[in-house]
Parts: sequence; C-alpha cells; structure tokens
Amino acid sequence: MHDTRWTVLELIRTQGHATIVSLAEALGVTPITIRHHLANLQSEGLITVEVERQHVGRPKHIYKLTAAAQRYFPNQYHALAEGLLDSLKSQLPPGQVEAIIDNVAAGIAGRYGTPKANGTLEDRLQQLVEALGEEGFMAEVRRVDGSLVLAEMNCPYLYIGQRHPEVCRIDRTLMRQMLGTDVEQTSCVLNGDTACVFSVKENQGSEEVKA
Repeated sequence: MHDTRWTVLELIRTQGHATIVSLAEALGVTPITIRHHLANLQSEGLITVEVERQHVGRPKHIYKLTAAAQRYFPNQYHALAEGLLDSLKSQLPPGQVEAIIDNVAAGIAGRYGTPKANGTLEDRLQQLVEALGEEGFMAEVRRVDGSLVLAEMNCPYLYIGQRHPEVCRIDRTLMRQMLGTDVEQTSCVLNGDTACVFSVKENQGSEEVKA
C-alpha cells in the first residue's frame, strides 16, 4: 500500500473518524490530495463515508474504516479465536462445535436483515456480496456456463482456518441464510486454490434468473 494511503488509514483509526480538513491538516497537504487518496481507499473497500448535514454551509463528509481495513493493523484476535476453538473442540463433540459455529453465522446474517421475499436471486446475491464485504471478504458474482457462482478472492479467517477448517462453515451458512437456497463449494483457498468459489443452486419453483 502507498505510504500516504497507509498514513491516512492510521489517522482515521486514531481519530475514530476523520474529515478531509482534519486529514489535510494532520498531513500538511492540500484537500485535493486527500480526496485523491480517500477515493482510492473507498474503491478498495477500506473506508466508508457518511454525510453529516450542517445547519449552515455545506454537508460534512465523515470517513471511517471498514471491517476490511482492520486486517492492516496488528491484533491478537486470531490467537483468541484459536484458543477458544481449541477449548471447544477438546470438550465438545464435532457436531456441537459445528452447531455453535452455525449459530455465530446466523447472528451475523441477522445483522443484515432478511432478504425481500419477492426479490430476485440477483438481488439477494448483491445483498450478500455487500454483507460479505462488511465482514472482510472481497466477493463478486460471476456467471459460468450459464450458472451463477459466488467467488471470494480473500478469506479473513484464512489464518485460523488453516488449523480449524470448521470456520469455513461461517460464510457458507451466511450464504444459505441470506440467499434462501443452497450453495456448493467448488474450490477453497485452504486447498491452494486462488479463490473460494460457490455454485449457487436455485430452489425448484424459484424465479428464473435472467442472464
């Protein structure tokens, strides 16, 4: 990552949130330069912007880090998660561990609401991609040989998944709940593939998906 963009991320993290003016003053550069870096960071899914209306003058744009940006900062979350999983697996049978992980995924899905019943499969897939992005996944929808597939180009659980592949149940369960249909994983980064790819199966009687 470009040094200046990294510094911008650090400043936003330190300040909790930031404006173009506060960042420009901290770095001693022009607002135009800051806008350029913020645009790049936003396109990479590392920051979000909220518009704060003012009683007088122009609205203020507030920039915050996304969950995906947190991977650039050192933390010990993986050590804690590994310790918890080690403890669970030493005391519980595999089925109960899987049920706990599925409950975690259900809680994550619940934060993003229930997809509209009359929405198309593409609508639900788009909502799913946005939810996965908030959880640190870089995902996109593709059409391969006339079928829809969901590809994850990264995995925020990769480090933990190398010792505890059960965590892969989280995104699969999230997909099933948000899509209302089943998915089949056809490749996985834990197996050396370049992406985790899931074939999306439409339920019988569901709406026809148009190309």
